Amino acid sequence: MRITRHILIQSASVGAVILGLTILIVACGGSSATSTTVGPATTLSPTTTATSPASTTGLSAPATEAEATIKANWEKFFNGTLPAQDKAGLLENGQQYTAQIDAQATSPLAKGATASVSSVTLASATTATVVYSILVGGQPALPDQTGQAVLQDGVWKVSAQSFLALLALEQGGTTPST
Repeated sequence: MRITRHILIQSASVGAVILGLTILIVACGGSSATSTTVGPATTLSPTTTATSPASTTGLSAPATEAEATIKANWEKFFNGTLPAQDKAGLLENGQQYTAQIDAQATSPLAKGATASVSSVTLASATTATVVYSILVGGQPALPDQTGQAVLQDGVWKVSAQSFLALLALEQGGTTPST
């Protein structure tokens, strides 16, 4: 019974570490905050044309496009295979977090992590609520999380608050200094 409890605790700890590593790796980057591309032919600006079906919620085309852009940028930010230097541009005030991002870029666990966004709800012209899951090896490691996206310098980004909350989770409730 002790061994089972220890294994469960250890599994939960590993999951939290993987999540944190994923977040930090995704946030990695040294690109300019005004950069709107990550890799070839991947536009990250809020004017990106949505390729998903038309919304049935009655949202205007710009709102639907913003939601599609937020989803795409959020998933790119949390993609463990995206080079660290490309990630700071997808995080609110990302240049402040390069040390944390760079630290996570070397983690093999974080490199296998991704995010899956299940919904985006615009709260204002510059903020949105994002419901997402962190996946490791395609399996949910941290399901149904809620975070915020912000429009900064013309780019929809993962909010610093959401990033720091995940880092705190990884570090047992302690928010890292910037």
